[in-house]
Amino acid sequence: MSPARRTALALLWLAALLVAGWLVGQRLELSGDLRRFMPEPRTPAQTLLVDELGDGPGSRLLLLSLSGAAPEALAEQSRAVAAALAANPDFEFVANGIDAGLEAVPESLRPYRYLLSPALDGRRLDADYLGGQLGERLQDLGSPMAALVEPLLPSDPTLEMLALAEAWQPKAAPQRLHGVWFDRAGREALLLAQTRAGGFDPTAQQRAYDAVQSAFADAAGDSGARLGMTGPGAFSVEIGGRTAREAQWIGTVDSIALVLLLLVAYRSWRAPLMGVLPLATAGLAGLGAVALLFEAVHGITIAFGFTLIGVVQDYPIHFLSQQRAGISPRDNVRALWPALLTGVVATCIAYLTFLFSGVDGLRQLAVFTISALAAAALATRFGLPALVDPAPRDLADSPRLQALWRGIQRLPRPRWSLLLVAAACVAVLATARGPFWENDLSKLTPVPEDGMALDARLREELGAPDVRYVAVLRGPDADAALAATEALHPRLDALVADGALDGWDSAARYLPPVATQRARQQSLPAPAELRDALADALATSPFREDAFAPFLADVERARTAAPLRPADLAGTPLAATVDGLLLDTADGSIALVSLSGITDVAAVERAIDAGGGELMDMKLASESLVAEYRGRVLAALALAALLLSATVWLSLRTPGRVARVLLPMALTTLVILALLRGFGVELNLFHLVALILAAGLGLDYALFFEHAGDRRDDQLRTLHAVLVCSLMTLLVFSLLALSSIPVLRAIGSTVAIGVACNFVLALLVSRHDAGSTAELPAGAKPGALE
Repeated sequence: MSPARRTALALLWLAALLVAGWLVGQRLELSGDLRRFMPEPRTPAQTLLVDELGDGPGSRLLLLSLSGAAPEALAEQSRAVAAALAANPDFEFVANGIDAGLEAVPESLRPYRYLLSPALDGRRLDADYLGGQLGERLQDLGSPMAALVEPLLPSDPTLEMLALAEAWQPKAAPQRLHGVWFDRAGREALLLAQTRAGGFDPTAQQRAYDAVQSAFADAAGDSGARLGMTGPGAFSVEIGGRTAREAQWIGTVDSIALVLLLLVAYRSWRAPLMGVLPLATAGLAGLGAVALLFEAVHGITIAFGFTLIGVVQDYPIHFLSQQRAGISPRDNVRALWPALLTGVVATCIAYLTFLFSGVDGLRQLAVFTISALAAAALATRFGLPALVDPAPRDLADSPRLQALWRGIQRLPRPRWSLLLVAAACVAVLATARGPFWENDLSKLTPVPEDGMALDARLREELGAPDVRYVAVLRGPDADAALAATEALHPRLDALVADGALDGWDSAARYLPPVATQRARQQSLPAPAELRDALADALATSPFREDAFAPFLADVERARTAAPLRPADLAGTPLAATVDGLLLDTADGSIALVSLSGITDVAAVERAIDAGGGELMDMKLASESLVAEYRGRVLAALALAALLLSATVWLSLRTPGRVARVLLPMALTTLVILALLRGFGVELNLFHLVALILAAGLGLDYALFFEHAGDRRDDQLRTLHAVLVCSLMTLLVFSLLALSSIPVLRAIGSTVAIGVACNFVLALLVSRHDAGSTAELPAGAKPGALE
């Protein structure tokens, strides 16, 4: 086949990949829900943690600060930002302190104020009480409050709506200056905003983030004010942006390096194209498989998957390095196929175990990787032979490669020294200080320290709930859970009075249980009784007798109405608050009590236990979830190691050959663990998954060195291929090791160490001593000295 025809076929293959990529893109739906990478929760605390991570109010809260201008200007900007966000459908509510008045009580709930407010508990709407209230209203009308009070008088002469609005204010709300919230120093205006979408919905959170930025830009103008924004949604947007930027520059450098390395290694402009085609085929096969088998594919699966399938670049490189005159491309790839197939099958088996991990994200990763590796191997086996030059220069004739090989042959072959290395690694692992495993999810976040510090400060200033502790009360239904929560309120107030707690919030503050509402209904006077009491109160008052007809109607409506339930709050601002603190489950309802400013955990726990509740530590719940997750992954790894060893044994069937292939990989794993622990690194899930990738690379290096047998020319070509593979892989993962993203850094450092160790050990342990330089007949299977 002519060079022009081979090039045309390669371009046709590339065009087919572009079409396939467009088709896959139409089907692919991305997800940012981190719960896909968590195991199924087994305890109540773990269940609550997983639910709250994705959809809870904490995951949807944005904390905002405006600074850098005069307080009066910041207050105006706060009002403008709050108004703009309140009109945005992506937000459920926005608070900045100006809702302490009538706006805090939804219009539809105002007739029910006497059922929701505790103001009349212990007293009745009799003539004495009404008379005192009317006297106070006369004083209000002569004060600066007149403009607020006068519209309310006909329907609410006792100002119950304002009392209710005041009761609904946060227990630990910031101070108000110029009508809005400010920090203690009076230099920053503060706001809270809750999005409709969960914190791990990247698209919706990006819209909300952009809406805040746009509202602030419009409000601030050229005043020089600055916006601070924290919260899970803001962090996810910033993390996504940083990850995209780093992925872009790392990908750019990797691509340029791959092209340059292939050009230098093979001195042909076609070589980069031959190397990229199987890699692109692998990526599309992986994407297509997960798009077909899963409703939504997590972004981590794709990012991590493309990192993992970097190993497939080894397949075309080995093929290109072994090609020379005198052997057809098809015979060449047929001779390489046993070693290549063994590596592919062994690596696929390692990831196959993830299908049984019980974690959706790992299942996706397994499907992606297995499909990609299989596609790359098949593309190399059946696609590339028709495209490559059948008679390129023989790399075994390279003087530089020959000189390097002579130096390698002078190196001593390790024997007992390997045992000493293994013993040293075990000693390091046994004596390394600090925890072996990293269980704290927060340490994996790429949020910078100044961002975390701002988040902690704004939470303290705003009295936002503690993200670690939450009180939980359970009931067979929502009303029973509300009743249990209401019974706990006096104990919580006592904790606040004692200084063990700064503040708390619960659904029962906004929606009392049915029994409480009925008790308040029974205390309301009948229409005739209330009219007589009002007439007596008006006898000595300048107000007209017919001025309070709306008040009489509201009281009667409250007295005879059905008690309010959670469903009745739909469409009101209270719905978001109550729904976030009152959860329906298959086993009943759960009422949450958010806590802020805990200074005495033991006292809080005793009080909650005595009230029939449970203080849940979300940090412990997350650590137990991580530990359980790790246990599943370790079990999968143990099974993978057994299956991998069995695969190599079935392929080689000789103890000496099997040992030469498996020993470098096993020892490299020990070296990686010892180096990481020796430098004080606590191991996490991503280190474990990266160990599989490092093991797969080491297996490939050892298999091909072993496959080369004792023929010098085959050993030289194999050395060239493994050098190119390891240099490219080392560059890719060294760049990842420099990333500011902890997950990528963990993967990069682990695999970079593994590549270096695997190359050296495979070269020293797996290669045969050089023997004959004669070539075998085309298509013959290389042997091995035993």
